[in-house]
Amino acid sequence: MERVRDVSLLPKAHLHLHFTGSMRPSTLLELADRYGVHLPDALTGGEPPKLRATDERGWFRFQRLYDIARSCLRTPEDIRRLVREAAEEDVRDGSGWLEIQVDPTSYAPMLGGLIPALEIILDAVDSASRETGLGMRVLVAANRMKHPLEARTLARLAVRYADRGIVGFGLSNDERRGMARDFDRAFAIARDGGLLAAPHGGELAGPSSVRDCLDDLRASRIGHGVRAAEDPELLRRLADRGVACEVCPTSNVALGVYDKPGDVPLRTLYEAGVPLALGADDPLLFGSRLAAQYEVARRHHGFTDPELATLARQSIEASAAPEPLRGKLLAGVDAWLAAAP
Repeated sequence: MERVRDVSLLPKAHLHLHFTGSMRPSTLLELADRYGVHLPDALTGGEPPKLRATDERGWFRFQRLYDIARSCLRTPEDIRRLVREAAEEDVRDGSGWLEIQVDPTSYAPMLGGLIPALEIILDAVDSASRETGLGMRVLVAANRMKHPLEARTLARLAVRYADRGIVGFGLSNDERRGMARDFDRAFAIARDGGLLAAPHGGELAGPSSVRDCLDDLRASRIGHGVRAAEDPELLRRLADRGVACEVCPTSNVALGVYDKPGDVPLRTLYEAGVPLALGADDPLLFGSRLAAQYEVARRHHGFTDPELATLARQSIEASAAPEPLRGKLLAGVDAWLAAAP
């Protein structure tokens, strides 16, 4: 059997990881026991649930599980623990840069308000970065199920705290609801403040949701974006503009976007020249972290080690990592590829 290199040793950037979804299952079990929160079977370990979020019931179940898990994060120490452990897991998987995505309004009720919640999160990220050596920053994401005025408030807050570790602004939740153009002002505020625009699109909805992110929100990255594979002209636009898609293969299968890992159109996107950044999305619910996404590319799509190295380079180049770190990581990719398997 041909020997292959260990993908957990491949330097890479992680650009699509949600806050609560980054939690270790063991941590969730401990916190739930501490706070007397009853966890459904899907959150108590074992086989990751098949959520089939492409239908109404599946998406509701996914949101319900996420909300239950989030309810176990109640104190600043809980936040610090989650962030530190997320950083440790990323380091173990070879990540040198992590942009963790969070909607601070979701944690505000437990942490004394919106601004205190954001400051606690940013302090936790700063501490975890120093303790683990992982370059780590925050992408603030608005919820497209809520009013666009709330998104504007978040965008202004994100810009205000840009010097504290916020690098981007996103738009999460079900893109079948809440039109992208309704959030154009929030994204303009974020862009004018120097933040990169990284809304979700092309996951549960088709290519039109990716086009809306490009045209209405002037996205520099697309969260997911896999459905762009259904539109050759859209693929050309993404490739020509160098807009990276944050592809999360395990998540796509768990949520029912595709039936099996081999159906995720990684090859179509890659060969069209679209920059890709593989991400784990919500490991707590989907059961696998960053390195496992590279294994999906290898095992189910036949990506060679040089091609995996290209994916890692693309993730680094699409990130907000500062130039010295970016250069170090890219050199590490070259070294990984040069080493004998």
